[in-house]
Amino acid sequence: MSSYVGVVVSDPWLHSQFTQVELRTLKSKFNSNKTLLERFTSYADTSDQEVDFETFLRAYLSVQARGVEKSGGSKASSSSSFLKTSTTTVHHAINESEKASYVSHVNSYLRDDPFLKSYLPIHPATNAFFDLVKDGVLLCKLINLAVPGTIDERAINTKKILNPWERNENLTLGLNSAKAIGCTVVNIGTQDIAEGRPYLVLGLISQIIKIQMLADLNFKKTPSLFQLVDDTQDAEELMGLAPEKVTNFSSDVKDGEAYAYLLNALAPEHSSHVALETKDPTERAKKVLEQAEKMDCKRYLSPKDIVDGSANLNLAFVAQIFQHSSKSTSFSEMMTDDVETSREERCFRLWINSLGTATYVNNVFEDLRNGWVLLEVLDKVSPGSVNWKHANKPPIKMPFKKVENCNEVIKIGEELHFSLVNVAGNDIVQGNKKLLLAFLWQLMRYTMLQLLKNLRSHSQGKEITDADILYWANRKVKRVGRTSQAESFRDKNLSSGIFFLELLTAVEPRVVNWSLVTSGETEEDKKLNATYIISVARKLGCSIFLLPEDIIEVNQKMMLILAASIMYWSLQQQLDTDSNVSEDATDEGDANTVTGEISNLSLDEASESSLVQDQELLTKADEDKDEVDGDGDGENNNDA
Repeated sequence: MSSYVGVVVSDPWLHSQFTQVELRTLKSKFNSNKTLLERFTSYADTSDQEVDFETFLRAYLSVQARGVEKSGGSKASSSSSFLKTSTTTVHHAINESEKASYVSHVNSYLRDDPFLKSYLPIHPATNAFFDLVKDGVLLCKLINLAVPGTIDERAINTKKILNPWERNENLTLGLNSAKAIGCTVVNIGTQDIAEGRPYLVLGLISQIIKIQMLADLNFKKTPSLFQLVDDTQDAEELMGLAPEKVTNFSSDVKDGEAYAYLLNALAPEHSSHVALETKDPTERAKKVLEQAEKMDCKRYLSPKDIVDGSANLNLAFVAQIFQHSSKSTSFSEMMTDDVETSREERCFRLWINSLGTATYVNNVFEDLRNGWVLLEVLDKVSPGSVNWKHANKPPIKMPFKKVENCNEVIKIGEELHFSLVNVAGNDIVQGNKKLLLAFLWQLMRYTMLQLLKNLRSHSQGKEITDADILYWANRKVKRVGRTSQAESFRDKNLSSGIFFLELLTAVEPRVVNWSLVTSGETEEDKKLNATYIISVARKLGCSIFLLPEDIIEVNQKMMLILAASIMYWSLQQQLDTDSNVSEDATDEGDANTVTGEISNLSLDEASESSLVQDQELLTKADEDKDEVDGDGDGENNNDA
């Protein structure tokens, strides 16, 4: 698998200034403009000086530095809290208190893990934590700690010494699984973690721990939260709020008084008025932590962290207090649970957040009602489709402004050929779950089909269809001598998981350990195979958000997305291989020839005649399309 090789920069200092994601983006831009750069150097009579990628990077840093100087350093203030920019170099400042807290968390929760216990405890004053993260095992274990069952641990490579391919598999599995539980990993690549870049590692680990600490802060696990509201309408609004919906976890808690009152109310048997009577904030913080320890709250922050107003650590502290004080009440009977709707909401929520939109979605049914997030998503998947001059930015108080946004969403959906019969913007504003989920499904499907379309020849004017994906998957499995075939994405035989495991083997022979695969005949065997499929697909590099139940129950929509994701990964590997070849083309004519070959990328193996094979697949797929879509509602049914 070629993806484990990052962009190599020979100058260590220069390499340290960029993440792998940034390097890949800049490398792509450099290659696409290489001819223009060569013409420029020729015009400037400096043809004896080669314009290489590292020269390009240095020029890029220089331009960025001048931009920061002119803006008065504003760029630094708008970036991550871990990132600080100077005029010549990018410096990444590490919060040692947060690092120590995360190390303590790992030592506490994973000390009995069969694989990690020989490496724990880690001393927070050293860099052992960043070294331990490099092989991806700790990352995967933390994700399973935050959301149990996310990763099938049979898919984790846990040998004492891992080769680069195995290490990259773990890191790819970890990053894709992090996305699947709600982490934002837009600017983080596997190579960045493999290099143990502290600011990126801490940024990712903090998100995972936050998800773990806030896991019980929902109405299913803690129905007593309904005591915070007086009527059903308020309860619906509360369900849409982010878990940490307070003014802030910094300045408001720095003096420790709020903690003292809270702990006195929650655990009066451990309370004393000493904390409130103490005038010194640091001493008061010490008393607060002592009282919290009596409630069995683990001590991950220091009095100084409270006084300094460390937002991440204070949020984790409050979450711990909540976990040790919440009690189940009769309000649990108020919770209705539509399992299928809940699963779909989860899938679309995680998918939207993975796109890197500015607005983080906590609840699809509440957060999308004003139309703004949907416009952000549409602009991501179809750049330029949104006229932002006509959009109303939150907070939106007037209902008709929300309707205007949602009407624009419907209009763009129709332009993208979504099936939106009798659907109006007001349906979204009113929170019609069925119509909203149907719209999101078409949006997700459109995104995946566009990705596939952009990776293959469309000189014949052909669009990628569900039937094309099904035919590609069946052909791929058959070509490696496997016998499984899928009649449609509703084929009940898919519930065993064998077909998808054979498809994964077909695109990458090393990725499936067949000694771990069951026959898929019993429900238990199906569950084992389904969890393994999801982890193996993520390990390969597929960004997917389905659950094992979607495979076991043969959820048609999720089966299509799973197959399409595997197909996209397979074609992307061929494209990357051909791109490496194209770098050897020195003149413009050769480069155009290679580009032409890439644009005619086959749906099957690149070693065959891609144009002929592609036409053969499309012709056959068109012939089979009526048969594939013939039973039931059809694979291409987009009706809302």
